[in-house]
Amino acid sequence: MLAVLLAGQAMASIDGSIVSVAAETIRRGLDANDAEIQLVVSSYLLTTGVLFVTCARIGDVIGHRRAFLIGLSWFTAASVLCGISVSPSMLIVCRIAQAVGAALLTPQVFSLIHLQWEGAERRKAIGLYSMVLALGVALGQVCGGLVAGADLFGLSWRPVFLVNGPIGVIVLAVGARYLPSSRSREPAHLDLGGVALLTAAMTAITLPLIFGGSHGWPAWVWIMLAGGGLLLALFVRHETRSLHPVLDLAALKPRELQLGLVACCIVMGCYTVLLLTLTLHLQSHLGYTPLQAGLAFVPYAIGFGVLSLTWSACPRWVQRALPIAGPLVYATGMLLLVLAYREEWHPIGATALLLLAGAGHAAGYSPLIAQITSRVEPRLASAISALNSTGPVLAEVVAVAGLGSLYFAAPTSATGLLRLAAAVTALLVLAATCATAAIHIHIHQGGSGQGSAVPR
Repeated sequence: MLAVLLAGQAMASIDGSIVSVAAETIRRGLDANDAEIQLVVSSYLLTTGVLFVTCARIGDVIGHRRAFLIGLSWFTAASVLCGISVSPSMLIVCRIAQAVGAALLTPQVFSLIHLQWEGAERRKAIGLYSMVLALGVALGQVCGGLVAGADLFGLSWRPVFLVNGPIGVIVLAVGARYLPSSRSREPAHLDLGGVALLTAAMTAITLPLIFGGSHGWPAWVWIMLAGGGLLLALFVRHETRSLHPVLDLAALKPRELQLGLVACCIVMGCYTVLLLTLTLHLQSHLGYTPLQAGLAFVPYAIGFGVLSLTWSACPRWVQRALPIAGPLVYATGMLLLVLAYREEWHPIGATALLLLAGAGHAAGYSPLIAQITSRVEPRLASAISALNSTGPVLAEVVAVAGLGSLYFAAPTSATGLLRLAAAVTALLVLAATCATAAIHIHIHQGGSGQGSAVPR
């Protein structure tokens, strides 16, 4: 069951970044212009960010198992259509359709993990889930460069999407057999008014953040952001009065959960912008190919993966310390990497620092999510899943738009990378501070980390 859930999550996560590396090949193959390529790359992130909360609620309404399988079917079919697209417009439409499927299946993964496991088993499952969620971006870049560069069967960039076809069919067949039925004990309904408000608010916030930088941050960007903030405030007011809220705001009442989610979002946002800018730096400044740049981050993935797989076996005091030490270790590893190797990349030294940074990233995310959600009621599982899916996406968009400008505005790639590393270090210190407060509250309130007793 966990293998099915994580396979679906991996497909959705990897496809968020796999197109970035293959973008130039797609441009040549379809004779696309800059605006069309930007839409091919960004429409996926925009669509998922807008729909995550609504799709998490749909899981309550129709059942998480059914929502996952429908989302995976939709995602698989849309991926095949992406792979056979004959024009940029067709690829953009199919890419949006692919993102709709990803938005439906992704929130069900955390919901089902929260509902089907408890205690140590849940911590292990969350560790694996976190690893897949975070490493999807890095693996997408490696896979994109590898598949597009290999020119399999003379199909150029198309296998980047087509590979999801057979994988999706296999996961669907196994999932139909092993995924358990799970629906809310209380009748669940979809509040269409809340959906409309949230969709409009998220669109107004994410759209200018994604496309504003490439247009020089004109006035319409700030007008849309202000309108999005107003719509979000109206959505929150609507939710407090709704009998069937799209997002149950009770999930955000625990102070430890608020602080923990902030820390996790900061870590994920910093990770995304660092990965993007380091990849660009390796290619533009040091002459790496896209595939070489992607493979350079394999040590990071190893460090992240090893700690994600082992932290749940550590003593309890270590588990409590990891979310605090993680962001600081992460900041140290990345800052030393930038200071030492921004002008010349030394594989051995860079490997050691990337391993350190990857382990710090995992320590700052997986154990914290497991601890702050350990006492969440089953009825709030989808709300927590929605927050845990939407928060990192928004953090990634804000980080690329805001912190990314430090890199792109610099006179040289090396200078921009140094400025970015300094800003990221400060943010990761803030993440460690938030994690410290969250863990302190958790311990003070008697949190054992074992998880609440949840019927299987």
